[in-house]
Amino acid sequence: MHKIITLILVMAFCTITAQVGINTSTPDQSSVLDVTSTSKGVLLPRISNLSSVTNPATGLVIFDTNKKCISQNVGTPAAPDWVCLSPYVAKFFYMPSVVFDTTTPATGQTKDLYTLYKNQFSNVPANARSTSAPATIPFFPNATDIHYYVTGYDASVFKINSISNTGVLNYDVLSNATSASFINIVFVVK
Repeated sequence: MHKIITLILVMAFCTITAQVGINTSTPDQSSVLDVTSTSKGVLLPRISNLSSVTNPATGLVIFDTNKKCISQNVGTPAAPDWVCLSPYVAKFFYMPSVVFDTTTPATGQTKDLYTLYKNQFSNVPANARSTSAPATIPFFPNATDIHYYVTGYDASVFKINSISNTGVLNYDVLSNATSASFINIVFVVK
């Protein structure tokens, strides 16, 4: 009887660790959870409003239904910073082609880069895409999901004044365009 009581006391004060296996009787020793399958995957929680996750742990992983990517909180519970982990989401990309009227000098001109980007991606005509492609190209749903950069431009034609956090470019046209006039705009995923 004394041995049984000793064993119960030892078990009560010791932490027992083990791996959990789903569809496997031998989970990998380096894992806490080992899910094994040859025909099914793991379905992460699908969340559209990331601010609804209160105090998300650093490293928490979810599927962001707005950005259409697997996201991880690389911030802290008090100050979350959700980052897309999915490899199919580029970290940066060039703005689609945009026409800038440079026929006459003018100051304080604006272009809403985000709206132009969204409109070009939201309804591609059937004759301008492959036959099985959907009419809409996935795009970031909010203007504040991306950063905006002008990485190059013809300084003899344009003066870049500012770009807002929502992608509104403010610029001046200094002179008539030449065949070498350009503006390179890059979007960077937050």
